[in-house]
Amino acid sequence: MPRVVSLFLPQWSTDRLRRRSDAASLPPDRPLVLVGRDGQRRVVLAADLNAQSAGLRVGMPATKAQALVPGLIVQDARPDEDAAALERLALWALRRYSPIVAVDLPDGLVIDITGADHLHGGERPLLVDLTTRLGSAGISARAAAADSWGAAHAVARYVKRATTIVPTAGSADIVRDLPLQALRLSSGVVDGLRVLGFERVGDLIAQPRAPLTLRFGPELGRRLDQALCVLSEPIDPIRPAEVVEVRRSFGEPIAAAETIAKYIGKLVTSLCSELEDKGLGAKRLDLLMHRVDNTVEAVRVSTALPVRDAKRLSRLLRDKIEKIDPGFGIELMRLAASWAEPLLPKQTLSSLIEQPEADISDLIDTLGNRVGTDQLYRFSPVASDVPERSVQRIAATAPAAGDAWPDHWPRPARLLSAPEPIDAVALLPDHPPASFTWRGIRRRVRRADGPERVFGEWWKCDAELAAVRDYFQVEDDAGERFWIYRAGDGENLSTGSHRWFLHGIFA
Repeated sequence: MPRVVSLFLPQWSTDRLRRRSDAASLPPDRPLVLVGRDGQRRVVLAADLNAQSAGLRVGMPATKAQALVPGLIVQDARPDEDAAALERLALWALRRYSPIVAVDLPDGLVIDITGADHLHGGERPLLVDLTTRLGSAGISARAAAADSWGAAHAVARYVKRATTIVPTAGSADIVRDLPLQALRLSSGVVDGLRVLGFERVGDLIAQPRAPLTLRFGPELGRRLDQALCVLSEPIDPIRPAEVVEVRRSFGEPIAAAETIAKYIGKLVTSLCSELEDKGLGAKRLDLLMHRVDNTVEAVRVSTALPVRDAKRLSRLLRDKIEKIDPGFGIELMRLAASWAEPLLPKQTLSSLIEQPEADISDLIDTLGNRVGTDQLYRFSPVASDVPERSVQRIAATAPAAGDAWPDHWPRPARLLSAPEPIDAVALLPDHPPASFTWRGIRRRVRRADGPERVFGEWWKCDAELAAVRDYFQVEDDAGERFWIYRAGDGENLSTGSHRWFLHGIFA
């Protein structure tokens, strides 16, 4: 089942203008409108949230808007620049989220995430990441995922939530309660339907199609079927001009998995030849298959490092064949290196003594394309004495940072995500516990070593100026070894609560 994301940017024109200007020329607390010509009149074409809160609306005469709101900032609308910026945003989404992204003028994008959402942890994390990144850049955004472009477009614009996921086969239940404008109809058709008493999409579903088509034309039925996921709607993906791409057309459509795999190999070989001519290596490949029913199947694979090995790239793409639905046949295949970086030839070692470095990037690529590249990482040390701050996740192929963990005191093989409180009994404040209870099990301490005192990082937080922890390595009667600590020095309450916690487990 296809899955489509519609990204709606409700204040795209004004958000873009504020990002381009400084706060002195466009104070964020003052309302802003963009005006343009509508025949002989100057009308408001866009209004930010401050202007809307003051009662200004799109279509209002500019002179009336200025009279109603003193101190209103009025700028000329530039729809051509807005459209160009929207294309650049589409190219950014193409590189980050999916191989099929198109501009949905005038204020949105449409993204086909079929088979690509797992690379981002699922639909919900993908939508949250998309809207959060835009929000941090000062761009208001709402996003919705549904089974079709029409349904996602309607939900993103008329369901007032930052992210909405419409369940598979559940588009009709949500779309029926939306206003007629959600169907992307012209204003004349919407006004005519309202004259007849129709207000919601659900009012049209049970109506006979013939009289409506006779009066309003075929557009009404087509838009209704697209919103209800009855009729598919092709997405013409945007492509950067500099992308390296090869294609293969078929006189007779192909559908067998063996045939698709055969031509994948041929396309990859041709692409690698062009990449070699340009001195590039692919970090992301997009395979687009145009079916005879005017729909596009897409497969995306990524690599940790720039690659130009045809055998390796072909294997990554062929692993995705089972997710390809050829329908009644594929008539065109396009393979593009949507992300490529310079790749210089490597010199082969000629010495009998030197040993080549182990290359696990092939394994990383295979696993990353199955579970998502964000799920693969390795740990790197951080210069911090606080245990939970002394480690960070980095990309599997990231270079070594150069830092190292302290070796004067051993560290446990497993560090808990958060220290867990325990009930402990110690003979003296500066002694290790004689026994402790963790997760309902009482353990008698047979051996202990410590304390190792860890001081708070006062330069990060004033509360850590006097805070300390005393860590102990303890072993119970069963031979299990734990890493526990007391919050505080055992005497002064300003150094901590003096409660005991278990922070790690030794192998």
